[in-house]
Amino acid sequence: MEYRRLGSAGVKVSVVGFGTWLTFGKQVQLKAADALVGRALDLGIQFLDTADVYADGAAEEILGRVLGRHRRSSIVLATKVYGGMGSGPNDRGLSRKHVIEACEASLRRLRTEVIDLYQCHRHDPESTLDEVIAAMHHLVRQGKVLYWGVSQWTAVQIAESVHLARARGLTAPSSNQPIYNLFNRSLETDVLRTCENLGLGVVCYSPLAQGILTGKYSGGKRPAGTRAADKEASVFMEKRMAPENLVRADRLRTLARGLGLTAAQLALAWCLRFKAVTSVIVGARTLAQLKEDAGASGVALSPETEAQIEEIFDSAPRDQYTGQRIGYGHEPTGW
Repeated sequence: MEYRRLGSAGVKVSVVGFGTWLTFGKQVQLKAADALVGRALDLGIQFLDTADVYADGAAEEILGRVLGRHRRSSIVLATKVYGGMGSGPNDRGLSRKHVIEACEASLRRLRTEVIDLYQCHRHDPESTLDEVIAAMHHLVRQGKVLYWGVSQWTAVQIAESVHLARARGLTAPSSNQPIYNLFNRSLETDVLRTCENLGLGVVCYSPLAQGILTGKYSGGKRPAGTRAADKEASVFMEKRMAPENLVRADRLRTLARGLGLTAAQLALAWCLRFKAVTSVIVGARTLAQLKEDAGASGVALSPETEAQIEEIFDSAPRDQYTGQRIGYGHEPTGW
């Protein structure tokens, strides 16, 4: 397993991380979760990601019960705050009140004394950056949080938070968790470069586009036990289940087979081709899936392979006037 620094922070995380969204507390219960976390650690996957809103706290609860069986210091544990955890007006968002109270609740559910990476799940327009940064700095000073980060923030929001924290002499964010996969490459436009320049690690979620890029849904089939067959879980992937996308996934699987890889390994390695990307979070439900995903570590893609993938998906951001590919990895040499 390869490990990369979380941006400019000293802590290192496995390039393949293990996430609990839509699995723990829903498709995966305690016994299976215990086996999955144990297998992840055996494979060198020590970066575990969850959030308080996943399964209304059940994901944290299950992960907390499992963590007690392992050496806590060997794990980099991440969770998130923002989503609603109650019906009250202060039970959501990034106000100082909610952040502090949500952190305490997550610590209890996770049965731990410290959260390694505490992430703002979304940007909160109703809470000033001054308030958010102060709350996170307070938790860091208390020793309840080691690093804090953001998720799905814009490049401008990220830059403002870093500059403001540094100007105030407070703890600045260390990471950003955006969506990134072969269908969704919006972070290449400005977010990835901003994170790299400011020293934030980039932890990508949904790198397999909810499993679509594995090729398991070829021809529109929805095998029993998969996310696409689950009415609740499939809500997040329906817009990507278009026939043309399934054909692209089939072509990716064919390309991967010729390289001695699976489609999942090729898709994950593609995300990791930029060193500015610290880790990719996978939501494996089985031990076999977890082992397969871990195999993406250390896979280097040749320029020819990258070009073939570009030809299949043609999904790089483009200039609206020239049609040329733009953004990270496609910076123009001149006007």
